[in-house]
Amino acid sequence: MTESNAHPRAQAGLEKIIKAAVERGASDLHIKAGDVFRARINGKLVPLTKQRLTPDQTKSIAQKLMSSEEDRARIERMRDFDCSWGMPGVGRFRVNILRQRSSFMIVMRVIPFTVPTIESLGLPEVLGQIAESDRGLVLVSGVSGSGKSSTIAAMVHHINRTLHKHVVTIENPIEFLHRDLSCSITQREVGVDTESLAIGLRAALRQDPDVVILGDMADAATIDTALKATETGRLVVGTVTTPDVLTTVERVVGTLPSQEREVGRLRFAESVRAIISQQLLSKKNDDGRLPTVEILIGTPAVRESLKDPERVSQIKRLMADGRKDLGSQTYEQHLEELVESGQITEETRRAALATAGNPFTSPRRTKRAASS
Repeated sequence: MTESNAHPRAQAGLEKIIKAAVERGASDLHIKAGDVFRARINGKLVPLTKQRLTPDQTKSIAQKLMSSEEDRARIERMRDFDCSWGMPGVGRFRVNILRQRSSFMIVMRVIPFTVPTIESLGLPEVLGQIAESDRGLVLVSGVSGSGKSSTIAAMVHHINRTLHKHVVTIENPIEFLHRDLSCSITQREVGVDTESLAIGLRAALRQDPDVVILGDMADAATIDTALKATETGRLVVGTVTTPDVLTTVERVVGTLPSQEREVGRLRFAESVRAIISQQLLSKKNDDGRLPTVEILIGTPAVRESLKDPERVSQIKRLMADGRKDLGSQTYEQHLEELVESGQITEETRRAALATAGNPFTSPRRTKRAASS
């Protein structure tokens, strides 16, 4: 490989490796100087090749994945860079290029060409009802790699198939490509179509949206504008990198400036339509992965609990109590269901609860855990 462009034979080799990884069900690819190609398959990072990459080879691959000549020319000054890249007939990829030990590393997240559905992902049906909401704030949370982007894409696809609305997405970068069906879908990429998430969100409110889809809601300005959008009658769907519903509530409220926190908590409580938190778990016998989901529905009782810091602890009980009538559920309830249906093991269930930081313990769970 030359410094600016990959040699055709080497490029073909790269594409062959990527294609093989996708065919094996890889969710991510890791390309690092001094290491072999690796892919995350069923949650485990496995080697794909035997030959280690040189720093020049890794740099050349990074340049190949950049879409503009301007970005390629300034690669030596880059420390972190995000972009998207597509391979005909294989898929699209969310690409992060970073420096480590003075050389380059690339992490590629696989984005299938086909937009997923709520059904194909094995998500609870209530997510369709949530997606059809006229207004309010919907948060999708989970740790990195838990499938948040796929879940939101499935919700957008549901809206696109069933409603007649204008959906504006503000992404960094654009992942799934949505074709206009019953809806008009406007997709904007941070750094390409708009300067930042917060600026794109403020601009979106002037673009006659019914639904606004955001990336990670990590700062007070974005949260404040998102709340304003819901207060003017829009549905806003955003992500938060947190492991469960209660932590999501704490993170959002804690991000607000201290002098505005009390009023911000009230605004947040009134705006919340739902909080969806998820993990991806290994199926029994390592036959792929499936989501386990915790869902909070914004009922009047939930809103009152969110308004009072002393009553937030009641949310777990409200989620559990609303499972039959509302479709809400705790991680504990969903995990019990997955164990009883034989989809996951008891060991996987216990590990998932530990990851989520879920303090909920039922007598039934304690008895079974003690006997296992």
